[in-house]
Amino acid sequence: MDTSTHNMNTLFAQLGLENDPAQVKQWISSHSPLNSAVSLANAPFWNEAQRDFIMQAWEEDSDWCEAIDELDALLRH
Repeated sequence: MDTSTHNMNTLFAQLGLENDPAQVKQWISSHSPLNSAVSLANAPFWNEAQRDFIMQAWEEDSDWCEAIDELDALLRH
């Protein structure tokens, strides 16, 4: 059983993105604000695998949901 903690850095690693704090902050800044009419999973900056991961995490209410929801909120500001 996976008991690791999923935070913003581990989410970025899972998505295949740079995951050190400075890179995460820069990525969020460069992709914000995300239009409120667009769901996070359908944002234009994801590739197919990233989009599928986010959608599956939400559908399964997985342990990743908290980190994904945090990213969603950060991208809306």
